[in-house]
Formats: sequence, C-alpha cells, structure tokens
Amino acid sequence: MELIVQSPFAEIAALLVMAAVIGFLGIILRQPLIVSFIAVGLIAGPSALDVVHSDEQISLLSQLGIAVLLFLVGIKLDVKLIRSLGSVALLTGLGQVAFTSIFGYLIGLGLGLGHVTSLYVAVALTFSSTIIIVKLLSDKREIDSLHGQIALGFLIVQDLVVVLAMIVLSAIGIGAGADGHGGGSVLSVLVSGVAMVGLVILFVRYVANPLTDRLARAPELLVIFAIAMAAMFAAIGDIVGLGKEVGGLLAGIALASTPYRETIAARLAPLRDFLLLFFFIALGSALDLSLLGAHVTGAIIFSLFVLIGNPLIVLAIMGALGYRKRTGFLAGLTVAQISEFSLIFVAMGVSLGHVQEDALGLVTMVGLVTIAASTYMITYSHRLYALFESLLGLFERKGTPREPSEAGAHQHDSYKVIIFGLGRFGTAIGIRLQKRGIRVLGVDFNPLAVRRWREMGLETEFGDATDPEFVAELPLSHAQWVVSTVPIHPTGLTHEDTRTTLIQLTRATGFRGRVAVASHHPRDTEELFASGADLVLEPFQDAADRAADLLCGAPEEERTEIPQIDSEEKVG
Repeated sequence: MELIVQSPFAEIAALLVMAAVIGFLGIILRQPLIVSFIAVGLIAGPSALDVVHSDEQISLLSQLGIAVLLFLVGIKLDVKLIRSLGSVALLTGLGQVAFTSIFGYLIGLGLGLGHVTSLYVAVALTFSSTIIIVKLLSDKREIDSLHGQIALGFLIVQDLVVVLAMIVLSAIGIGAGADGHGGGSVLSVLVSGVAMVGLVILFVRYVANPLTDRLARAPELLVIFAIAMAAMFAAIGDIVGLGKEVGGLLAGIALASTPYRETIAARLAPLRDFLLLFFFIALGSALDLSLLGAHVTGAIIFSLFVLIGNPLIVLAIMGALGYRKRTGFLAGLTVAQISEFSLIFVAMGVSLGHVQEDALGLVTMVGLVTIAASTYMITYSHRLYALFESLLGLFERKGTPREPSEAGAHQHDSYKVIIFGLGRFGTAIGIRLQKRGIRVLGVDFNPLAVRRWREMGLETEFGDATDPEFVAELPLSHAQWVVSTVPIHPTGLTHEDTRTTLIQLTRATGFRGRVAVASHHPRDTEELFASGADLVLEPFQDAADRAADLLCGAPEEERTEIPQIDSEEKVG
C-alpha cells in the first residue's frame, strides 16, 4: 500500500499526525513513546503506507535529535554527581554491564552472528533506558525508595559506559567503512579528542559561568545558546572524526557545572523528544518487515535474555553485596529492557561499516519486545515478587548487612502506634504522640526519611508497607494503632492502593488493634472504611476545621515545632 504525499512539509505533517494518534494509543496501553514512534516508522515505511520519502530532511532532524539527546546526557554528568556514586551503584552497574556483555556475546556466537556483530549486539543489550525507568518509578512513587535509588545509581554508571563505548567506537572506526570520517588515522582522532576535551576544560574553567550568567538574563537566548553549543560541538566532532554523538556529549559536559544546567535540561527535554521522533521514524521506516522474519528466533532469544537474564544478574550481584532479595528483585526489573542508546550504538556501527543493517533490525526488534514487556513488569513488580518470592532465597545472604536496618529488629519491643509514611504529616503525628509520652515506631522505604527520624531521636524501621514478609515481622501484637500517611499509589494498570494493601496485610498477621489511614480525597473515605479502616484522616479538612475553631475563638493549644523537611525528602 502506498500513500502519496505531495511535499516534504505535507509528509512531515502526516508523520506528526500519525505519531500523535499512535502515541495516544500507546499511552492507553501504558507503553513508552519509543515503542509508539518506532511503530509510526514501521507503518509509514515501505512495508506499509510508504509515506517516508524525504529521507534527507528526516535524517537531518534525526541527527540533530541525537546531538541534543547526548547533550542532555552530558549536562547531567556533573563531577560532583559522579563522585557521589555509591559502591553498590558502581559495582552493580559495572557488574551488570560486564556479565551482560559476556553472556550476550556468547549467545550471539551461538546464533552464528559472527564475532563483531555479536560484540555489538552484546554491548547494546547492556544499556537500559533512564528516561523510561525514571518515568515508571516516579509514577509508582518509588523513585526515593532504596531500590529506586540504587537503580538510578547504576543507570548513571551505564550512561558513563555509553559515553566510553561511543568514544572508543568513534576512535577505532575512523575510515573503517564506506561512510567513514575521511580516512584519518586513529592517532589523529585521539589528538582531536584530546584537543576537544582540553577546549571543554578551558571553557568550563574560564567561560561557562560568566557567560551563562549573562545569557540567563534572557532565558530564550540561553536555550538557543545551548542548542547552538550542541550543534556546533556535534559538527566539530563529526569533522575531526569523533562523531556527532561524542561532540554533542562534550557540549553538554561543558555546561554541566553551571548553575543553569537544570533549567537548560528542562527546557530542551521537549525539543529532544520532538527531534528523536524523527530518529525512531527513520529507524522504523528503514526496516523491511519482510526481512525481519529471519531474525525472529534471535530476537526472541535475546529478548528473553534481557527480560530474565539482566534482572537475575542484578539480583545476584546485589545479593552478594548483602541486600535483601526483594530489594535486588525490584531493582533488577529496571534493567529488563534496552534503550534508545542501544539503537544509536548499533546505528553507529552500521554507519562505520562494522555491522550490517540486519543487526540494527535485530536489536530494534529486541528493543520493541523488551521495552513493551518491561513496562508491565515494572508496573506489576510487587505482584511478580510475590509470585516468585519462594524461588529467590538463593539470592539473599543471611543478615542482609547492606539494608539500612535489620527487619524484625524491633520484634519484641512494645509500641502503642506504628506509623507508615514519614513525610510531613507522618512526622508531625509522630512528634506530637511522642510529646504525649506515647511510644511510636515509624516505617518508611526511603532511607533518607529513616535517617532523618533517627536523627530526631525517634525509633524507626526501614521497609515497604506492601511487603508481606516485612509487615509480618513488625511488633504489631501490642500496638493499639497502625497509621498510614502514605498517599495513594496507583501503580499503572493495577490501580493498587497502598493503604488498602496495608490494611489487608496487617489484618492477615492477626493484628487486633485499630487502623487509621490518611486520605486527600473525600470520595475515598467510604471505600477505605469498607476496606477495614477504623479511622480516615483528612489532613486538609481536619486542618481547616481546627483553623475555623481558632478563628471563632476556641482556645489555642500548645504548639509543637516540626522540623522542616526538604522538598526532595517528601515521602509521606
């Protein structure tokens, strides 16, 4: 089927309409936009509607999108951030990259792909999508949890590996293929690379801060300057043989130490997404569906390896480091997909003549399968853990010394109230109860919140309210109240509510006391009572009632000062 479009403008307009429609369907199916955009390319390509004919225009937008993407990666690579990486993030990230590369390479050889192609595919399988993982963890309110923080840590390690891989690839690939960078030597490329790095260092030391201070007076000009930097460095990198990707990355690093990097990153993110649309469209339209049948077996095997093997690798490493099987499992699920960098990496190999286009088609199929499947795996992570928990004991060391606290350490202590969720509301309740001589135990899955409570002299336990094993080990036998100030956590397609889950888990342990839960929506009150809550706290309504009493002359009780909580530590 061929759909005739009269002009490049009309063609791009048609592609944008298709992207909007298919993207909307993807959102309904809870799929990342990457999957939808590649689907647009497949549908618009020669195997279906055959809309894409303006190859030069789309390629130009695609290359600019890659430059902006690498620029935004570079601008996040602040030296202070890199220094703050914990040992678990470093060891888990490097371990996962190493083991995935080795096993992926062996699988590739077993499938008869050849040494170079197997190496490219294996390295591509090590990269996970930071954008997708952060989005899913944020939606589930797990970005501040222990497994969320560890996942973010080894994603940063992966980004550093991406950087090194692309630099090495650009250096050794000079003039290797038909589309080489002009036949220069590896030595000239290394010299050019050192020169560009030196230029970046000088720019960072003497120019970056004063220049961005001036440009920030006109925010629009600051954004234009950032785009110009990305395009200019990408062009220079391409000219000297480093490639557009490395050039764009160095441009980002040049601005990474400025106080405006977050502003630049926030303003360029929509432009990045828009331009990357054309990269994925170009990628999808270049795939001949009739030729992909030969890669079905390989794509299935590699997809299963990414979906099952990668999480098991992370689970084994974290277990060896002393983390609980639950923490390792939830963190491991975040690497059960490959990323946009995987496709860009193999595309670089194709442009350098190292691998054939069918290798890119293979990796693209793996990307489509793993990104789509891992979205549901992360969404249903807690249910999957409950399903496989009995099989995961092999991956947990006795004592789990790396966890912030030993589960069950307070098992024989007597508490009147146990509070889940140590944000502003939970902290306010805990301090007021302690002032009245009531012994309180606080519970949260954010290590920062646990540490903050301990610094205030309050007793606390690290753990997740949705973990049946953890809840069963809490000292519930003498407690009179269990209080949940954790906000509703609708986890994707499951629409699970942490509050009702906690009510069910506490009752299942034989808890005979009363349960109070916080609600910010009056419509939830009846449902929470029906789920077994004895008391529903409505912070805004309760505060408004108290304020009205005070305004009408009711006596004001003694106030209790509550320590301030930074915005990044809000967890309740």
